Amino acid sequence: MDVTFYGAAGEVTGSMHLLDTGTDRILFDCGMFQGRRKESKEKNKIFSIDRTKITNMILSHAHIDHSGRIPVLTSKDFAGRIVTTRPTADALDYMLMDSGHIQESDAQYLNYKSLRSFLYQLENNNVKQKVSNKEKNNIKKMLKKNAYELNNEAINDLQKQHGLDIITPLYTMEQARQSLGFIDGYPFNYPVTIGENTTVKFYVAGHILGSAFSVVTVKNNGKTTRILYTGDVGRFGKPILKDPTLVFDEEDRDIDLFITESTYGDRLHQPVEDLGKRLKKVLNDTFERGGSVIIPSFAFGRTQELIYILHELYDKGEVPRHPVYVDSPLASNITKVFGEHPESYDKETHKTFLEKGKNPFLFDKIRFVQTVEESMRLTQDTSSHVVISASGMCEAGRILHHLRYKVHNPKNTILLVGYMAENTLGRRIQELGFDNIPSGENTEPPELKILGKSYPLLAKVEKIGGFSAHGDKNELEKIITQSNLRIKKIGIVHGEESQSASFAKHLEQKGYDTFIPKPGEKISF
Repeated sequence: MDVTFYGAAGEVTGSMHLLDTGTDRILFDCGMFQGRRKESKEKNKIFSIDRTKITNMILSHAHIDHSGRIPVLTSKDFAGRIVTTRPTADALDYMLMDSGHIQESDAQYLNYKSLRSFLYQLENNNVKQKVSNKEKNNIKKMLKKNAYELNNEAINDLQKQHGLDIITPLYTMEQARQSLGFIDGYPFNYPVTIGENTTVKFYVAGHILGSAFSVVTVKNNGKTTRILYTGDVGRFGKPILKDPTLVFDEEDRDIDLFITESTYGDRLHQPVEDLGKRLKKVLNDTFERGGSVIIPSFAFGRTQELIYILHELYDKGEVPRHPVYVDSPLASNITKVFGEHPESYDKETHKTFLEKGKNPFLFDKIRFVQTVEESMRLTQDTSSHVVISASGMCEAGRILHHLRYKVHNPKNTILLVGYMAENTLGRRIQELGFDNIPSGENTEPPELKILGKSYPLLAKVEKIGGFSAHGDKNELEKIITQSNLRIKKIGIVHGEESQSASFAKHLEQKGYDTFIPKPGEKISF
């Protein structure tokens, strides 16, 4: 029996690992790589495993870096099933369709930008002088149906006519829709058959709604082997969701291989109880300057937590009651999924909201933005407000348009509320954003490249790390040392090299046998 590590090995995105039992091949997750556009595109296109030989797939949770390549998996020759929890299956109805929409929209927008630049240059060469604003507007009108909608048919025709490279999406919305037919949702703490003499049982991981620790049991030739795959580990004591499981069923306690994430393997989060206080200060400081707060956020999990805490702050009158916009149709749909699974809520949420007849995710100042037209109008709104928009690492979606309209105004704040992977725009904002106000007349502000154009970063950048849905070093360790599990060997994945190495060393000092797999590495046990 062996496990091969294909994604999120030595990095944080693109989670994908393969268990070969000798009779079955079970895939853990099928995530999308995120980072430098060109590099990520190449990684996401390549599927390293023969899909015809995969028996079934186990999905830990619905975040795109764990689920985003499911339509690639199912688009060709895959004959198995994708097994996950019921909340995750419900969320995927929206997550994968939204991902397909983003893939299509980003490709269309980049094709538009490329063609427009080419036509400007072509016009410039023809007239031997700078292209006038009138000529530029004529070109734009030719490529757009209206102010918010591209004329994709005309763009594609002109690209072919001029022999230009056409950017294609990783997959389409239709391919995403077809992939949903492969997904089966099951309850927690219920054994599900996924292969010959092979079952999986899901336990609450506390990362996002529906996220699960997957305990796979393989019985072969009188021998029983168990693998526990954590997916992403949640935090303890956070609002809305139950804490990660520490008490496992007696028959699932002996773990031969424990595969754990290590995103924060060498870091500690701010205390959970400080989140409201920190958010309150950022809001009050920004509103006092007359600015707006722009929050890049995952539509699933992080957005609902932000809404929850903002609801509390607004109810208590602790911040000015400026509008809060959730600019993500996906977030609206995911909030519906939350409403369908109150069995996943913790006692605090029931006490604070449900027992008082209140919806944690609705209050009078919140607005859910649906259409592109509404979103574009909002990007140009100069009055104080809060915008929560996807994607969480600023790699795609509507957040890019809010950033390009807001980053150059020092009144505004960009609030980072979670982990930003290497080579993402979010990480660049994080690295450039602190102490970024020019100190002298000739000092140039740092610049951000957003959708192919450079913008000066003058907005204030703040970070509240405690919002992370990932457990920190102590919380990751708690699953291993304070649960009732008996663990023989630990594989450490889903972390930057420094975080994984530090966590491995820390566990080794406590007597655990650990290893950090490289991409493509296989371990037999």
